[in-house]
Amino acid sequence: MTSARLDELITPVRQAQDDGGRQPEKGLALCLSGGGYRAMVFHVGVLWRLNEVGLLAKLDRISSVSGGSITAGVLAKNWTQLTWDTRRVASNFDEQIVKPVRKMSETAVDVKAVLEGMLPFGDSAAGRVAAAYRKHLFGDTSLQQLPDTPRFIFNSTNLESGVLLRFSKPYLADYRVGRIVNPDIALAVAVAASSAFPPVLSPCTLHLKGQTWIDEQGNTLTGPGFRDEIKVTDGGVYDNLGLETAWKRYTSIIVSDAGGEVAADDDPPTDPLRQTSRVLDLIHNQALAMRKRQVIGSFKSGLRQGMYIGIRSQVAKYGGAVLPANPDRTRELAEVKTRLAPMSDADQERLINWGYVICDAGLRTHMSGELTDLEKTELPYPSEALT
Repeated sequence: MTSARLDELITPVRQAQDDGGRQPEKGLALCLSGGGYRAMVFHVGVLWRLNEVGLLAKLDRISSVSGGSITAGVLAKNWTQLTWDTRRVASNFDEQIVKPVRKMSETAVDVKAVLEGMLPFGDSAAGRVAAAYRKHLFGDTSLQQLPDTPRFIFNSTNLESGVLLRFSKPYLADYRVGRIVNPDIALAVAVAASSAFPPVLSPCTLHLKGQTWIDEQGNTLTGPGFRDEIKVTDGGVYDNLGLETAWKRYTSIIVSDAGGEVAADDDPPTDPLRQTSRVLDLIHNQALAMRKRQVIGSFKSGLRQGMYIGIRSQVAKYGGAVLPANPDRTRELAEVKTRLAPMSDADQERLINWGYVICDAGLRTHMSGELTDLEKTELPYPSEALT
């Protein structure tokens, strides 16, 4: 069996009609999962360690969903402001990336947006979220102001077509609907669409009437009903790892997963509404678990290079790990609620430390040959050690 055929059989992503049998090219992509502010802050720790070892500057693509898109949005907006030293390490990473994200994590968004979105006038909840992102993080930054490299892709789920709608500088695209070239869309809107958590922050409505759409092979939903006004929801509904647009493109992938997990319940609800909600959560959880297994299987088989690191990972399972982390402490961090709600300084610093530690463990175990400086291993916040 050829490697291409094996890849097709165990791939964790859907093969679309417009893929045309294209094989992934050499390059490095980073996938940032959803998970509310918990994910947003955890991913900062991952980026922190990637920067220290010189990999941040080598990224070709950053694909994100939901809470991961907030972090990716800050990185995208401030990328050109990063100051790179001779080792290609950003010396002002803290100022340009860490501080804005930490400030955002102190800001209440979800409850305020929901309550104001219920008013009979004004914006929807998703519109209020976009306004909060605009106010606190992105201002009037447009997708057209983002860097060409790395390519930033913010993923949302198109409720109408049932697949991903992707926001990036060169295009807005859905493989069933079509493509808009060089979309002049606010970064705040793209991130809000990616993080429109259902049902309270969803849907996010995109008003695209008058835009020029490009028809491509596989576009089967090209009528005005699918193009003029599009309702989208959280990208994590379709792909909570942000895998699809990275996996199909590059041979080396780093997956940072800070997603939630369905808790055990010895007395599950039996009323129709809450029972249906739990069943849907279980279905989504099982699909995500299968996708994770396929990702890790592809790394083990050699079909892809890279690593999977998760907020529920255990340092003890990474043979190259040197920084300790008590699994009881890290489990508590993994259970931080999936919210866009204020987070304490202590939780912020522990989550950043945990992202840093597990990223370091993964790099030493699976990608040590690509690194420039593995000796530096001081926690970002030593006072919040995970032991």
